[in-house]
Amino acid sequence: MQAVGAALAGAVSAPEAAAPPADPRAVRALLAEIGLLHPRAPESDVPLELCRFQARAGLTVDGIAGPRTVRALVQAAREARHIRSLGLPLAA
Repeated sequence: MQAVGAALAGAVSAPEAAAPPADPRAVRALLAEIGLLHPRAPESDVPLELCRFQARAGLTVDGIAGPRTVRALVQAAREARHIRSLGLPLAA
């Protein structure tokens, strides 16, 4: 998960107007980590699951992994890791 953090560091810390697009592989890994995307799901499933995540997180639903979405994904992944560390299942 270190690589995901490094790949997203610029998008998370940069001002929104200057933020580079998030690495699609990192976004995919985060969606998988929070249980919204099967690791072997087709690439065509990523935008749909990203929209689903955005709706659940109260973000603009546009299927784009902008800075706010990336920050929310990173936070959700941290929470998912913590929940799993407690031996609890992730909520559906």
